[in-house]
Amino acid sequence: MDREQALDAALGHIERQFGKGAVMKMNDHAAVSIGAISTGSLALDLALGIGGLPRGRIVEIFGPESSGKTTLVYHVIAEAQRRGGICAFIDAEHSMDPTYAKHIGVNIDDLLVSQPDTGEQGLEIAELLIRSGALDVVAVDSVAALTPKAEIEGEMGDTHVGLQARLMSQALRKLAGTLNRTDTICLFTNQLREKIGVMFGNPETTPGGRALKFYSSVRLDIRRIETLKEGVEAIGNRVRVKVVKNKVAPPFKQAEFDIIYGSGISWEGTVLDAGLERKVVTKSGSYFSFGDERLGQGRQNATAFLREHSDVCQGILARIQADLGPEQVASARLLPVAVDGAEQNGQVKGDAKAAVEKAASRK
Repeated sequence: MDREQALDAALGHIERQFGKGAVMKMNDHAAVSIGAISTGSLALDLALGIGGLPRGRIVEIFGPESSGKTTLVYHVIAEAQRRGGICAFIDAEHSMDPTYAKHIGVNIDDLLVSQPDTGEQGLEIAELLIRSGALDVVAVDSVAALTPKAEIEGEMGDTHVGLQARLMSQALRKLAGTLNRTDTICLFTNQLREKIGVMFGNPETTPGGRALKFYSSVRLDIRRIETLKEGVEAIGNRVRVKVVKNKVAPPFKQAEFDIIYGSGISWEGTVLDAGLERKVVTKSGSYFSFGDERLGQGRQNATAFLREHSDVCQGILARIQADLGPEQVASARLLPVAVDGAEQNGQVKGDAKAAVEKAASRK
């Protein structure tokens, strides 16, 4: 028996034992594009390279306190629900604010919420939900709050070396394959800690061991860079997100956007920034314009104009998608595109033209 026949016999045996598709050649099928769910920030969607967070993968969001980690998770859940998806929120920190989530756009009536007593319970619930194949997003907030059962049952001051790291390592080994089969995003938020005695280099690290760093397809580092003010009153934060790891597109890109207190990410602000960067929106002095449409003087006024005139905002967004291609912009707020290939590109350009014409006809 030559090598080809031996290989065919082995493949046949594997398929009979493990099912069709257990082993395949890469060129047997056309390249499968990775699905994505928008983050609620157009700037971050573009920085991620595929229009949002990749389906079927593990994603970690980490950063200092009050930097917008949970807000970003709420936005991902809201975007998934807009597409008709089902989402779950594992609230290990026991600090979920349903009123804030509702203001952001989360349908709290359909959101599955669990507040586990132990880390093992939380990860077991997450695994069972993912294994069902019915969910689009499972969010765990946060890794640092996943307390092992032995630590909870022990006394204050007891040392439990490496318990949480072992817990995460075991859980991620079980989750990785299931996520890929069910096309579910597993979203972990994480806190920061300081490494003691580091003289050179970055002393910051994340709890939970190294497993999450390895298993994550995308890691996002979110930081507050500026406080937004209206007069003397603080109304929100300007944040910067660095894509420190990306296995589905080129990494190390950055995105900046506004988080407004009480309402979350300013969607219109991200559309304005993206339009300005791609010259869809023009700026003359302090005035912003879209074609012949004057948006306003100053960034806050232009953003407020787009919030009040959704057709103009949609026109800018459609123009950006027409320039970049539909795979770059996964937001559910965009005009729906339900066809593929060349037809899809034609449809996008048609949608863009229609939105622009609609915006122009308002005048």
